[in-house]
Amino acid sequence: MNELRFFNPYADIRQTKNRLPHWQQQGAVYFVAFRLADAVPMRLLKQWESEREAWLRIYPEPWTTEIEQEYHQRFSGAIERWLDAGYGACLLRRGECARIVAGALSHFEGVRVAMISFVVMPNHVHALFVQNPEWPLEKLTQSWKRFSASQINKILGRSGSLWQRDYFDRLVRDEEHFANCVRYIRRNPEKAGLSEGEFVLWES
Repeated sequence: MNELRFFNPYADIRQTKNRLPHWQQQGAVYFVAFRLADAVPMRLLKQWESEREAWLRIYPEPWTTEIEQEYHQRFSGAIERWLDAGYGACLLRRGECARIVAGALSHFEGVRVAMISFVVMPNHVHALFVQNPEWPLEKLTQSWKRFSASQINKILGRSGSLWQRDYFDRLVRDEEHFANCVRYIRRNPEKAGLSEGEFVLWES
């Protein structure tokens, strides 16, 4: 985990699917986002899912790099804009809740992941990290979400789902893509119009 290993189209790819497709390569660099369950209004989500299904019928996987970029501009980009708009209860705006998530992300630093940077926004999280090959992406995200949901529900006296069922992820392609991910995380609070204390930004 001490080196940056970018996406290799000629190496083995492990494909998994929940509500979204996920591509994994052992020891790769990932840019991952996951959101609170109420962060995107249902009407927007249904419209997004309908448009995405129609687009996927026209462009089935595997994709070229250009088609993958179009997918993320069209669909990942829409989700990112809605998240930055601040929909939902934005429970992570509360400092004690954001610190729980930040603690979960950094707890196994150097063991399960080598964390490069992350930002905890009021209703979502972005993280850039190198994966330990022994910890598949779905197990990492599940452990972060399960622990933080339990702790946040406890301090807020609430129950039920906190996080969305799935997550968004991208295998980082090259150094330019890596630099763009670093900049995106660093600038996300400003882009969303947040003030100091409304987010947690961490960089290695």
